[in-house]
Amino acid sequence: MVHRRTTGKDSVDEAPRQQGRKDEASGRKIQSQYSRKVEHPFRIIKRQFGFTKARYKGLMKDGSQLNLLFALANLFQARKRLLAQG
Repeated sequence: MVHRRTTGKDSVDEAPRQQGRKDEASGRKIQSQYSRKVEHPFRIIKRQFGFTKARYKGLMKDGSQLNLLFALANLFQARKRLLAQG
């Protein structure tokens, strides 16, 4: 059996491998954009409002606290638009 080495860009085996890399890169970009949008409110809650540790006080209290914190995070993100409206 003779193995032939191919060099250059005309190799048949390179095309599927490069397409896989492009698919992976676009998948990572989509995941990165999604993570940025989803995780930004959590960053605001942790850094701006100081809630870095979870305290379990009961499901109702935890749920209402989270709702309040995310409402505050939404206001924090929209503060420039709200102030511009006057």
